[in-house]
Amino acid sequence: MGTIQEGVKQAIQNCLKVTAGEDVVIITDQETLEIGSALRAAAEKITGKAARLFLMEDFGARPIPFPRPIEEALAVADVSIYAAQGAKGELATFRQPMIRTIDANPKLRHGHMIGITPEIMQDGMCSNYREIQRISKLVYEKVKDARAIRVVTDKGNNFVAEFTPELRWTVSDGDITPGHWKNLPDGEVFTSPANLNGQVIIDGCLGDFFAERYASLEGTPIRIRVKDGRAQRDSLECRNEALRKEFEAYVFETDENSSRVGEFAIGTNTGLTHLIYNLLQDEKFPGVHIAFGSPLPGHTGAKWDSKAHVDGVLKNPTIYVDGAPIMTKGNFQLK
Repeated sequence: MGTIQEGVKQAIQNCLKVTAGEDVVIITDQETLEIGSALRAAAEKITGKAARLFLMEDFGARPIPFPRPIEEALAVADVSIYAAQGAKGELATFRQPMIRTIDANPKLRHGHMIGITPEIMQDGMCSNYREIQRISKLVYEKVKDARAIRVVTDKGNNFVAEFTPELRWTVSDGDITPGHWKNLPDGEVFTSPANLNGQVIIDGCLGDFFAERYASLEGTPIRIRVKDGRAQRDSLECRNEALRKEFEAYVFETDENSSRVGEFAIGTNTGLTHLIYNLLQDEKFPGVHIAFGSPLPGHTGAKWDSKAHVDGVLKNPTIYVDGAPIMTKGNFQLK
């Protein structure tokens, strides 16, 4: 474990590479204001000028729509950071419009820190990013031309994801360049699968607002069958009835594509030693996560989208890339 200030330095200097004179925008909320303020102070020390800080609660009770003042600030900024907690409904009303604005600014470097906590600043943000970049490159070389990846676990995961060259793999390793955004802390290689079939058991944690509400799913895993890339509603099982109902409504009732598997990802942050049941960090833990909903078309090149995007972390997977293992029960085999 490091310190919050070390995590702030990593984000501002090593990942976003803020330089003198740049225009910086910080978007935060009341719960995360301490971290947001520390990021602003570190940025201002380098830029020599005031950064713009937006507090989400200033725009009303959450969930809030994407405010015009933030849109205008992001359109001309050099660097931006979203460091705030997720609120139910804000993926569609706030975060997706924000990402579209970020994608439209070709010079912008954006760090996306949804759900960031002091613990994550001291843990995942203090990982060795040179090592993350090394591992991510090795994983990318293994998967970039893959036709099929099979994932199995002792808990019962057994599915095959299929891939096509038309859908890009993305290396997300903490190196944020102009015209791009990445989650921080970082460490994953991901794409949108062309197809996926089999049994999926999510026993780590879920993304969006679910992680804060339900934390670890080890004792109440979500079990669901996927056929032709879509979750099958009649196969959904979970011993936590409240979680089952909320997950079912999110995946099957948000829109016509919310039940599609939009993302397949391999976590590459080998500095992490355990799950903390916060998706921002846990999706970077060495292993696999998949997401139902948006395929992140700005990254993957997918031709469809969804207002939903909920990631699910699978614990201790074995991963076969075109039949060859690259991970065995959560341990990389990359020689």
